[in-house]
Amino acid sequence: MSERTSPDRFNEEKATYTVRGAGAPDLEAGVAAIRETVRTLPTRPGVYRMQDARGDVLYVGKARALKNRVTNYTQVERLTTRLRRMVSQTRSMTIVTTDSEAEALLLEAQLIKRFRPPYNVLLRDDKSFPFILLREDHAFPRIQKHRGAQKIKGRYYGPFASAGSVTRTINALQKLFLLRSCTDSFFTNRSRPCLLYQIKRCSAPCVDRIEAQDYAELVGDAQDFLGGKSTKVQAKLGDAMQAAAEAMDFEMAAIYRDRLKALTFIQGSQAVNAKGLGDADIYALASKEGGVCIQAFFIRGGQNWGHRSFFPVHTAEVSEEEVLENFLAQFYEEVPPAPLILCDRQPAECELLSQALGEKLGRKVRIEVPQRGDRVKLIRQAERNAIESLERRQAESSTQGKILAEMSDLFGLDGIPDRIEVYDNSHIQGAHALGAMVVAGPEGFRKNAYRKFNIKQAETNDDFAMMREVFERRFARAQNEDPDRDSGEWPDLVLIDGGRGQLNAARAVLENMGIEDVCMIGIAKGPHHGREGREVFHLMDGREITLPVNHPVLFYMQRLRDEVHRFAIGAHRQKRSKAITVSSLDEVPGIGPARKRALLMHFGTAKAVKNASLDDLAKAPGVSKAVAQTVYDYFHG
Repeated sequence: MSERTSPDRFNEEKATYTVRGAGAPDLEAGVAAIRETVRTLPTRPGVYRMQDARGDVLYVGKARALKNRVTNYTQVERLTTRLRRMVSQTRSMTIVTTDSEAEALLLEAQLIKRFRPPYNVLLRDDKSFPFILLREDHAFPRIQKHRGAQKIKGRYYGPFASAGSVTRTINALQKLFLLRSCTDSFFTNRSRPCLLYQIKRCSAPCVDRIEAQDYAELVGDAQDFLGGKSTKVQAKLGDAMQAAAEAMDFEMAAIYRDRLKALTFIQGSQAVNAKGLGDADIYALASKEGGVCIQAFFIRGGQNWGHRSFFPVHTAEVSEEEVLENFLAQFYEEVPPAPLILCDRQPAECELLSQALGEKLGRKVRIEVPQRGDRVKLIRQAERNAIESLERRQAESSTQGKILAEMSDLFGLDGIPDRIEVYDNSHIQGAHALGAMVVAGPEGFRKNAYRKFNIKQAETNDDFAMMREVFERRFARAQNEDPDRDSGEWPDLVLIDGGRGQLNAARAVLENMGIEDVCMIGIAKGPHHGREGREVFHLMDGREITLPVNHPVLFYMQRLRDEVHRFAIGAHRQKRSKAITVSSLDEVPGIGPARKRALLMHFGTAKAVKNASLDDLAKAPGVSKAVAQTVYDYFHG
């Protein structure tokens, strides 16, 4: 697999213009705004955005000829109910012209990911996919897990379906090829081998336990294996083991044997037999009762690197072929496409999609629907997984809906809550204090909506003050950004991990802001702290409710409380770890990394620098009299 760099993103500035309309939100006004746009439209390829009266994007579409495509929206009698609803809300349009229809398709996917319009089919996946990165910016390359932009020099292998599959594969690769996974700073400062060398998962190049040439050979073997040449690597290890045994070097033979076992483990853990397929992605779509699931298998080098189920939304009145096309365009907006894509059906505009993905990858991309042989078996397996995943999700959603309805009745809510916000604080005796908010709804946790708040005002160990600060910041921003509450970002229910005191503190904040219609509930441990299921729910009217230990609403509330607790603790640990690396020298003006290092090497600690005299500071290597004076004045001025 060759080294890759991220493709350049489109720049809208060169070819964008907006036509704005006015009037009441109705069908006639929407058609009038679109007709006004059509008057100035060219017949060249491009992307159009439909916007409502506030300028929010309703829909993003592409066209081979913009004028012809957008004109179709004025022919109301031919539109579906969904599109009529969209046109009735349209008050302006933004047009972006492109050089080709393939470029328009890629730009459309990019804009859908950015604006997430309510009338587009959306791929709701908030996390980037993990890759294995074999770095090439060091004499002894490092193997590591990587997410995000591929800017580091090296070879990227993926995508993997989950972080767990990457971790398992890296662990097995370390046993197989003994490559280092440590950071460069850790590598530089070693004086003896670390534990990974002792458990035979690293060759310890940091302390010269392996020659550079031999390590480079291991790197080459890893590249062959990850590139699909596992048979070559297996034969090489088998020959080496036999040669060591014949030379009576049984210790080395045992090492080769263990490495062969690791290779066999990777090959044997494949849930899909994709031998001989090379690099390919496999997709199958299942639909039932308005829900859609797309199952994906990622095959690289003939090895299965995991599978994942996706559940696109806004699929009503959209054909399955069009759903698949929209999914693939959006999915490959972030992930480099495989040269071969196998589907259980042909996506809409298949040739155009293949051309666009080929331009993105820099080589030809084939989209095929297998008709016979082993590839059909792979498609059938993906279809079974898609159906099972969809049925499982729908069963869970049905159960979740019943629980939310029961919770609504139990706590006297106006209806089933669509957005539940859960709050908690984390600190150690007031140090590194941090507030956390998680969000849940009928479809489960919405991790892209999670937020953390660095506590700035409350410096003492005062949970109530911390809760007040979090609520002041959260709801002041909500009032400024969405005073009409029509964005879906206001909570229907607020849960607070705490008792009556925390609930009253949050309630006082909202009352001071004039917000009196947000329902809040405090979740506190009961008198039997150590027993599960003894939580007490504090309501705003002063009532306290406890539920039976096997009550489904209790289990659900505990899940919400545990999730915010997990998120708060994790964020607090991150903040605490970061604070450990912060030095008081970081705040001294004119002191960069080099001078900071020189001062610390000379004096030992930041505290010693702070207590040093002006003459002692000036004696430090690389520190001039002017710099010494700056440091001295900062600490003693």
